[in-house]
Amino acid sequence: MQLKKICVLGGSGFVGSAIVAKLDAAGYAVTVLTRRREAAKHLFLLPNVKVLECDVLDYSALNAVLRGADAVINLIGILHQSRRTSFNTIHHQLPAQLAKICADLGIKRLIQMSSLGADEHAPSQYLRSKAAGESALKAMQDKLNITIFKPSIIFGRGDNFTNLFATLIKCLPVVLLAKPNAKFQPVWVEDVASCFVNSIENRNTYGQTYELVGPKVYRFKELLQQIMQALSVQRPIVGLNDTLSYLQALVMEFLPVKLMSRDNVKSMEVDSVSQQPFPAVFGLVPSALEAVLPEYLADCHARGAYDRFRSLAAR
Repeated sequence: MQLKKICVLGGSGFVGSAIVAKLDAAGYAVTVLTRRREAAKHLFLLPNVKVLECDVLDYSALNAVLRGADAVINLIGILHQSRRTSFNTIHHQLPAQLAKICADLGIKRLIQMSSLGADEHAPSQYLRSKAAGESALKAMQDKLNITIFKPSIIFGRGDNFTNLFATLIKCLPVVLLAKPNAKFQPVWVEDVASCFVNSIENRNTYGQTYELVGPKVYRFKELLQQIMQALSVQRPIVGLNDTLSYLQALVMEFLPVKLMSRDNVKSMEVDSVSQQPFPAVFGLVPSALEAVLPEYLADCHARGAYDRFRSLAAR
């Protein structure tokens, strides 16, 4: 049976937009669920895409909008908790309820975005909640064809990692860096999007969990040096020890722009790297950070950096 109608939760964000664009190009009929329809206006011109405003935590409303879908992709995740949304609610309870709704509606195909390093014994609430979500889905594998993706940091035009640090580098004379030796294996958003789209009707991916990483491992400090090189800017980097890293994160938790939290620092205690090669089932070679980064950071400038901070602060 062909799976032609795809519903994407979180399809208006950085990764979601890349996936939705590829789904549209592949001829799928895509429904994007978003909290604010206006936030997805960049998707309005895609001919096969429909954007619906929906509170996905209202499970009766979610049930109604998913009816008739052939497959569901869940990309919803948060890096910081708030009064309304906790890690447990978003990363555990939502996937668990989503799986039950899919089973009740006869939607057999479900693809989930998790995170590299997710483990029930991980030091951070973020990673533990991601692991709980994975476990909830795996408990439903007798009823659903589930694929789980666990990427390292995802980079690309519009990301909230390399672009954020490019902003900081432009604005600050010195970068005070928490956990400078934490390890990451960044993967390009277009490679991640290709894997999601290619997996939809590939039965070999059913019931599988895939780690998605780029070709090279970097320490956190080395990543910032790559960003500086792409910007043709140099700034001193002062690596903070663990105590100062947590103190910096504590202070940042009170800023209007949430740059880092103590839980984020705990996540960095686990290296975001894979011991496995890039999954051969998807037939692609992951792109290197050095090859892609200059393409979208070269036009970063101070005024744009200021505007970005205003955007992050919702001002």
